[in-house]
Amino acid sequence: MPNTPTRVIIASRIFAPEPAAASYMLEAIAREFARRGSAVEVLTTRAPRRYRPKDPSGVRVRRFPVLRDAAGYVRGYLQYMSFDIPLLLRLLCRRRADVYIVEPPPTTGAAVRIATALLRRPYVYDAADLWSDAASQATSSTLVLRALRTVERFALRGAAGAFAISPGLVSRMREIGIHTPATPVGFGVDTTAFAFRAVAAADSPYFVYAGSYSEWHGAEIFIDAFARFTELMPGYRLLFYGNGSQRESLERRIAELGISGVEFHAPVGGEELSHVLSGAVASLASLKPRQGYDYAFTTKVYASLASGCPVIFSGEGPTVDFIEEHAVARPVGAAVGYDAPATAELMLGAARAPLPAAERRQLSTWAADAFSLSRVAERVVDCVVAATERSRATS
Repeated sequence: MPNTPTRVIIASRIFAPEPAAASYMLEAIAREFARRGSAVEVLTTRAPRRYRPKDPSGVRVRRFPVLRDAAGYVRGYLQYMSFDIPLLLRLLCRRRADVYIVEPPPTTGAAVRIATALLRRPYVYDAADLWSDAASQATSSTLVLRALRTVERFALRGAAGAFAISPGLVSRMREIGIHTPATPVGFGVDTTAFAFRAVAAADSPYFVYAGSYSEWHGAEIFIDAFARFTELMPGYRLLFYGNGSQRESLERRIAELGISGVEFHAPVGGEELSHVLSGAVASLASLKPRQGYDYAFTTKVYASLASGCPVIFSGEGPTVDFIEEHAVARPVGAAVGYDAPATAELMLGAARAPLPAAERRQLSTWAADAFSLSRVAERVVDCVVAATERSRATS
């Protein structure tokens, strides 16, 4: 039976308590390694002051300051470099680990590949998504896209292994020439943070879009749908919790349509977001088709269901399959093509027949059992252990 690595280092620009899917996943992975007896060290950034770090038991978290954008996020090439360059030095100047785990962006993966080559140690890449695909929605510069693809291939090809959310993502890796052993591990939700909470009825009912809203998400579909929805059912709100490059374009669209009731909120912690989701009519998620990202799965679905909140999804891809598969037996929500009138119809249906508290509680219990992040973390650790063993066998 493979042995769990004695010493593990996780390198990531984001970690708990900053609210993000990657933060929750990495924290769960760190906990699972510690549970199995590994000495775990996390090299990450100093969290913004509004978040109070509470490091997992048995895990040493090393934080250092980095550049952040105007909204307070480590997002953008200068911001990434402010983490990646010191990271390279930090990795080389500390005791070697048996294996390293690296979270995107690809520049961080490249820094870890260089460091681990010098240290003669394996690393495993968290292939949460492919940044070079996503970047095609933010820029048309072939030079930038080619450079990013080159860096991403360099980061992934040097890894002893990788873990991905879905088989579709692994297939996409193969299409662009990355043949690193990769394991689909799925994704899950932190059930200690996301659960149904009985909340008092809001003065004005609301829908929630929680998470990032970049070009390839196509969240503008919900602005158009909400405009149609409020013509028939006024008094509702549409709440955005998160951040993204589309903020300005969404606000312009709101102004063009002359609608009210749309609010933008900064990201919040899991428990607070779970409270918001527990009281929502439904959560909203989207994936704009034909953007080179159709294989992606919208992981925000798990947090919503674990909070007892049904989902309205607009778009194509594996999220549609997921909702249609489970909607046969449970009120998980509904999916529709990327179409504003059809999306508005689903919103109207959800508002006219809101899910009762008892059914929300049952939905939450089922989702917590089926999609616990701790189970995903177990699969990730198994993947890392197997990659470490392969590296030892070939070295």
